[in-house]
Amino acid sequence: MNPDPRYREVQRFRQRWLWALLGGITLLTIVLGPTSPVGLAIVGAVAAFLFGLRLETEVRADGIYLKMWPLHLSFRRIPWSEIERYESRTYSPLREFGGWGIRWAPGKIAYNVSGNRGVWIQRSNDRSVLVGSQHAEDLVEAIEEVYES
Repeated sequence: MNPDPRYREVQRFRQRWLWALLGGITLLTIVLGPTSPVGLAIVGAVAAFLFGLRLETEVRADGIYLKMWPLHLSFRRIPWSEIERYESRTYSPLREFGGWGIRWAPGKIAYNVSGNRGVWIQRSNDRSVLVGSQHAEDLVEAIEEVYES
């Protein structure tokens, strides 16, 4: 087995609105009264956690690998034998999954960081997976290249 991925994408939480919100909370904490070191520490910890979060997606010879670091210390694998079909699609993170991150809904799970594009993977165990991607067409192309060879 060759562990080198045929496709690799790393996404991070770098949305301006998110950082503006955290900055606004910090500013309000400082302006509205005695600054609580505990409050600032909590905001700082949340900011550091979000800054470090990253979604890693890889297409390898034996399946699709996903890792949301630091929540997952190792990759989660979707073996080719479990995949019935897949497609690139546009979705609504808020409407369909309630937001970004690792999100569960009945019969499906989403790994997404930003945007509204991804690859929908229908699995044989009736648990679908949506993988958010900034390059969904490239991801589908890599899956086709490896899966159908």
